[in-house]
Amino acid sequence: MKALLGSRALIVSVVLLLAGTIIPFMIWGDALETAFSVEGARVWMASFGPGAGVAGIGLLVADILLPIPSTLVMSALGLTYGPLVGGLYAATGSALAGLIAYGLSRWLGRPLALRLAGEAGLHEGERFFATGGAWVVVCSRCLPILPEAVACLAGLNRMPFRTFLLAVLCGSLPMGFIFAAIGALGQDDPAWALALSVVVPALLWLGARRWMRR
Repeated sequence: MKALLGSRALIVSVVLLLAGTIIPFMIWGDALETAFSVEGARVWMASFGPGAGVAGIGLLVADILLPIPSTLVMSALGLTYGPLVGGLYAATGSALAGLIAYGLSRWLGRPLALRLAGEAGLHEGERFFATGGAWVVVCSRCLPILPEAVACLAGLNRMPFRTFLLAVLCGSLPMGFIFAAIGALGQDDPAWALALSVVVPALLWLGARRWMRR
C-alpha cells in the first residue's frame, strides 16, 4: 500500500512538472518558433557582434523557462560559425541548460517536491533515477519540451551528479554538432538528424557506463 501511494505521488509530481513546461509551449510556442527561424535566430545573434555564440548559449539556457526552439538555435549557430565551432556552442548551451535545471531543482526545489510527492514519492523517484534514469536523460535531449523537465526531475530525485553529468553530455554533444551541421549545410529536413540524436547518444552512454563501472 505504501509503495502504491508513493508511485501515485511520483506520478502526480511528474504530471505537474510536465504541465509547467507544456503550458508555456502551448501559449508561446508558435510565436517563438516563428520568431526564431534559423535565419531569424542568426540575425538576432549577429546583433551581439563577437558575443553571438554566447547569446546563442543564452537562448538554449532560456529553454528552461521558455519554449525556445532549441534545434533551430543550434542550426543557426552552425550557419553562423560552421559545424565545429557552432557545434561546440550548441552542445555547450544544451548541456549547460540541463545542468542548471538539475542544480536548481536539486538544491531549491526539494521542499516543494516533498509537499507534492511526499517522502514515499521521492524515494520512489530516487530509486528510478538511480537505476534507469540515465537512459531517460540521454534519450530526451533531442526531444522538444521534455529535456529540461527530465533534468528537473533528475535533480528533484537526487540522481547522482556524476551519472547525470555523463548522461547529459552523451545526449547534448551529438545533438549540438549534428544540428549545427544541418545549419551549416543548409539542410531543411532534420528527420535523419533526430534519429542520429537518439542512436549516437545511446551508444555513447553504453561506453560511458562501462567506463563508470571500471
